[in-house]
Amino acid sequence: MCLGIPGEIVEILAEPDLALVDVSGVRRAINIGLVEEALAPGDWILIHVGFALSRIDEAEARSALDFLEGIGQAYADELAAFADSRIVEHDVFIPRPADLAAPASAAE
Repeated sequence: MCLGIPGEIVEILAEPDLALVDVSGVRRAINIGLVEEALAPGDWILIHVGFALSRIDEAEARSALDFLEGIGQAYADELAAFADSRIVEHDVFIPRPADLAAPASAAE
């Protein structure tokens, strides 16, 4: 299943058009380049396949999250896919926040 899901911007990243976004406790970089209006931490956006499609108000975001959490496993699967996804932009890998926090392996 592929859903549009609401997320809250936590931080505007230094990389062009990227923001760190929280979706039900899962954080990752999202491309915000398609949204024409200025975005800031605390704004809510509708996300689909790694791209912000539009800015939405908090009440709309909370209503959508309530619905999504109510559908159960399909939303859990979508969050798992969201957590595992990454953005590759201009042949540059953009790490997930979890990748940045992981200690380097001694075998590498």
